Amino acid sequence: MAVSSTLTDAARLASALPPLLMAAQRVASTVMQGVHGRRRVGQGDAFWQFRQYRPGDAINRIDWRQTAKSRAVYVRETEWEAAASVWLWRDGSPSMDFASGRGLPKKRERAEVLLLALATLLVDAGERVGLLGGDRPTSGRGAPRRLFDALVENTLLGAADSVPPRLPLPAHGHVVLIGDLLDPLETIEAAVRHYAAHGVHGHLLQVLDPAEEELPYDGHVKFSGLEREGDHTIRKVEAVRDAYHARLIAQKEGLARITQSVGWTWRPHRTDRPPETALLSLYMAMAETGRRR
Repeated sequence: MAVSSTLTDAARLASALPPLLMAAQRVASTVMQGVHGRRRVGQGDAFWQFRQYRPGDAINRIDWRQTAKSRAVYVRETEWEAAASVWLWRDGSPSMDFASGRGLPKKRERAEVLLLALATLLVDAGERVGLLGGDRPTSGRGAPRRLFDALVENTLLGAADSVPPRLPLPAHGHVVLIGDLLDPLETIEAAVRHYAAHGVHGHLLQVLDPAEEELPYDGHVKFSGLEREGDHTIRKVEAVRDAYHARLIAQKEGLARITQSVGWTWRPHRTDRPPETALLSLYMAMAETGRRR
């Protein structure tokens, strides 16, 4: 990308900061009035507890003295690893730039507002937040702004994966994945099971446009793919509507099955519905998971 083009894109994205953060703060403020603070855990790098070694743990974290006392291999965990650090991710692929009508937000915009609003709630409760694949989670009122800056940087760098990366994360934390979640179920399941196997609590929020839910078109319609799928013409959309709905229901049931099997949560959200409803539901699900720890 040319330098001038990069600077133009950066200026355009940065200009969206005030309304985007303001929208997130409004959503968070509304929800904040109806919830209580979540249980907080001490911060720092002091020793927290022993746990059994899991594949992927660094060898230098093994506590050989504790291991010698039993047949199992133990590693040491610190308070930071045991505290409720939250890694946030939103689908940045081109399909998220879809909005079916005027007055409706793009799926990406709604996902980012929810991500930043959730971050605002979490840091207000004393938790640490960060982008999945980014810097170590941090706390404080400046955290949402840092998250926005990271989102802008990811966009400029072309980070547009529709499935979250599989990275090593410490146990006891949370990961929140926001996207349309329309990729093959086996691909999504691989990411979910990767984190669940390492003791990470997780939450999926599926953001869809109402047209993706209802397929409200009739007659001869040409659909253009946003991710280089090309064009596809359907001569009688109403004839395939039932089959389309069946596939969408199967996708949702698959997401529910995957998350339930590992103790995670999944929630759907439409962009024509209030974001506060989705945020409150997600936040309370995280609080409930925290109480069960």
